[in-house]
Formats: sequence, C-alpha cells, structure tokens
Amino acid sequence: MRAVLDVNVYVSALLTPHGAPGRVVERFLRDAPFEIVLSPDIAAEALRVFGYPKLKRYFAAGVVPAQWFGDIAARALVVAGDRPIAPYSRDPADDKYIAAALEGAAGYIVTGDDDLLALGVCEGVAIVGPAAFLSILDRPLG
Repeated sequence: MRAVLDVNVYVSALLTPHGAPGRVVERFLRDAPFEIVLSPDIAAEALRVFGYPKLKRYFAAGVVPAQWFGDIAARALVVAGDRPIAPYSRDPADDKYIAAALEGAAGYIVTGDDDLLALGVCEGVAIVGPAAFLSILDRPLG
C-alpha cells in the first residue's frame, strides 16, 4: 500500500505526535505498513514550512524537523515529480499531491486540507484524513 502525505500531516505530526497525523508517521517509521510516496515539490514545501519562525517555537526541544523529515524521505519512494496533470483541486498548489500519487501508484493521499478532502477520490486515488487512514491501516487483511 502506498500513500502520499500532505505537508500539513508532517507539520501536525511534529506539533502533536500523539494525534492521528503523528500516529500515521510513527506507524510508517516503526512498522512500515505502507510506503510513503514523495516528490521533490512536496519535500521542498515541507522543508520550507518547517523553517517558518511561527512554527519553530512549537516543535519539541531537541527535534530538528529537517533531520526528522530526512529519515522519512530516506525510506520513502521518491518519484521524479514531472508528471503533468490537469487541475483538480480548488487550490492548484494541491495538485502536486495528486501528481505524486499518480506517478507513484499510490492508493491514498492523506491530508487535513479541505480542498483535497472535498475531492474524495481522484483518478482512483482515495483522499482521506489521518484518522481514516489509520483505520484503513488497522483493517484485517484478506
């Protein structure tokens, strides 16, 4: 199973590690029950957002977001990020998640973004929130 995680999931995971986004990332790092698909555009946005001064003060002491994200990226399936797609989302900046999912053959986009969640399914990719994705991970196989 493959999934693209929205940058808001990574940020939320850092800010509230025991919340659903934090548990999604923790499951990936601990058990790897799914593969994360990552594109250069998504990685660049994550690193840019991690540097926002208004967020830095909320990160736990000793946590270096770029290193934390580097651990994730090292285990992720990194796609080239050059797949052109038609605009899908109400926010064109969100289409990079759909492009990465299609390029990496991901079945899910995990996000807290209402513009993406409003799509529900796009080109066969299910767009779900972190709590719903955890439920999917917890479903028995078979």
